[in-house]
Order: sequence, then structure tokens, then C-alpha cells
Amino acid sequence: MVISEKMQPMVQNNSAIRAMFEEGRQMAEIYGAENVYDFSLGNPNVPAPECVKQAVIDILEQEDPVFVHGYMSNSGYPDVRKTVAEDLNKRFGTSFTEDNILMTVGAASGLNVILKTILNPGDEVIAFAPFFVEYNSYVKNYDGELVVISPNTEDFQPNLAELEAKITPKTKALIINTPNNPTGVVYSEETIKKMAEILCRKEKELGTDIILISDEPYRELVYDGAEVPFITKYYHNTVIGYSYSKSLSIPGERIGYLVIPDEMTDGKEVYQAAVIANRILGSVNAPSLFQRVIMRCIGQTSDISVYDKNRKLLYESLKEYGYECIKPEGAFYLFVKAPGGDEERFCAVCKKHHILVVPGSSFFCAGYVRIAYCVTYEQIQRSLPAFKAVMEEMRNSK
Repeated sequence: MVISEKMQPMVQNNSAIRAMFEEGRQMAEIYGAENVYDFSLGNPNVPAPECVKQAVIDILEQEDPVFVHGYMSNSGYPDVRKTVAEDLNKRFGTSFTEDNILMTVGAASGLNVILKTILNPGDEVIAFAPFFVEYNSYVKNYDGELVVISPNTEDFQPNLAELEAKITPKTKALIINTPNNPTGVVYSEETIKKMAEILCRKEKELGTDIILISDEPYRELVYDGAEVPFITKYYHNTVIGYSYSKSLSIPGERIGYLVIPDEMTDGKEVYQAAVIANRILGSVNAPSLFQRVIMRCIGQTSDISVYDKNRKLLYESLKEYGYECIKPEGAFYLFVKAPGGDEERFCAVCKKHHILVVPGSSFFCAGYVRIAYCVTYEQIQRSLPAFKAVMEEMRNSK
């Protein structure tokens, strides 16, 4: 076979989220888009703030086009990186410089860059279930092994006892995601402090360095006054991966950054290696135009209140119908327990009523489904009778 042995299982296990999204498009052609309730893909429906459009116009009219569209350092424009660092320092009391910021092609590329930088074949990377399914592929890209911590379905805070038990001399990194996809849970400061204590203790015990990779595309999407701890303040060996996909509603522009602090072990060397990884992975550098846009839009966000309104309607309605789920504090997902714990049957009944949701097994947490409420308020309203009918059918067919 022409396809490599590493790629064959990835092709066979292609993302259920993307498959569901494509199925939604086909159903919309058959039944009409207004009669299909697609909650599969985390694609922001809130428009980018006006500053994004204006920044693009201003850059194209005011800045030298050779400069804007040309090559730059593989780490990104120095003034953009300086602006990002200063914004983080202002918001979180840190002391980063442009030499701690590496502009990346979104958070996905950033995670691949840092994993390529630190992993040797056979190194272990830990992740707390439920987690974004692509983590497994990202780790395998560099011949690492993903170690899964079982989910804490009581409140979906990380299972720290199991974390401590599963750290070995082969453990090279731990990936966390808060606010979390798929649960919407924000990891508490108490959780982060205990996690940091475990990692520090294990580093000393094993004589190794364990890198905490914080994947943060949903940092700004929080509700009810929830606060997201800034992880570098709690653990020295932290790398942060960020994306503007959700905060500015520009997922297709693929723009984000890594934060690689001086405080981490061999921090400056890690940064330089990550710059090279960014180049040789084929990204070369983050998109030039949108680096310039980010500098002009720093500190701005899309209208998060739209997601909050959606969250309240969907959560309160589903609870009224008898569904079990944790109220999300962040992101734009509900993680709902399948009635009776049978996610496969639940997804099938949902599809019968033209509802598309993603099975929890896609996130290493069977028995649940993810509902992405980054859709129009009107779609949620139209879908509610269908969700009610699904629950009634699940109950009546026991």
C-alpha cells in the first residue's frame, strides 16, 4: 500500500466530528437547512469584531505591501510578539518579552511545534479524558505515546490521583485544556495548584523534566464571573498554546502563538528549537497579514454574550426535559450524559430527529455526547421540540 503504516489507522479513524459535519451538510440538502439541527462542529457563529475588518483595510492601505506579504523571522514579526507579550504582562502580571512568544499557525500547529521540540520516540504524554481527539494524533506524529487519565464524571475536574499514579520516567509532558473542550469546565485554581505540586514532586523524585502544555483556545470564553488561572504562574515548566480562532471568531485564518517562559528548564534553548520546528514542519511562519491584524486588535474579543445566551437557553431547556449535564463555565459546549448511558443509540435517535451531536467516545469518554452551541439562537429554539422528543423516545423504548 502506498499510504504509510502510521497514516493507515488515522485514515480509518478519521475524525467523527468532521464526519458528522459532512453528514449534516447532506441532511440539509435533503430536509432543508432550517430542519436540521447541527451541533457537531465548534465553528464560531458570532462575527469577528469590527476591528478585524478595519485592521485588514488599514494594513493594506497604510503598510508597505512588500513588508506585509513578505518573509519574516520564523518566530514572527518582533513588534507583534512584543505586543502579545505586553498584553499578557498587563493582564496576568507576568514578565514576558517578544523572545518568549512564537507566532504559530493556530493552536493546533503550536501544539505540534512544541511536541516536535520536546518528544523522543517512546516518550509519554498524559491527557485527561475527555479531551480533544486530535491530541492523540499530534503525539503520534512524533512517535510519542498518549497516556489517558480516566474521566472524573462527577464534576469533570482532572483526576489527579490517577495522574500521580501514571507518571513514569518516560513521562515528558502533560496536556491540559481549560476551559475544556468538550465539557466547558474551567479547571479551578485549587486543581491547578494541586496539579503543579504533583508535577514538581514527580520531577524531583524521578530526576526528569515534565512539561505542562496548556492548550488555551477558549481562554476568553467564560461566563458567570469564572476566572481561568494563568498556568505559568503556578508551574515553572509550562508552555502555553493559544489561538485567536474563538476569541476573535477567525478560525480559518489560523493564527495563534506559543508562550515559552525563561523560567522553564533550558527555556531559551527550547524556544530556539521551537522556532526551527515551526520552520521544518512546513509552516515556516504564521500568516503575515493576520499577525499584523492581531497587533491592531490586541485585547479585543467577539461578542461573548451571544454564546452565554445560547448556553442558558440550551442548558436550562435540556435540564427541564430530564437530561443530565454539567453547567459549562466556559467554551461553547454542553457535555450531556446519554440517557441510559448508551451514546450510540442516543446519537441514532438524535439523528432520526435531525439532531447532530458528537459521541463522547470521540473524546475518550463514552456514554456522553458533545453539543456545540456556537450556532444561532434561533436554531437552538427550533431544535428544542426535537430534543424533547428524543428524550421521550429514549424513555419509552427502555
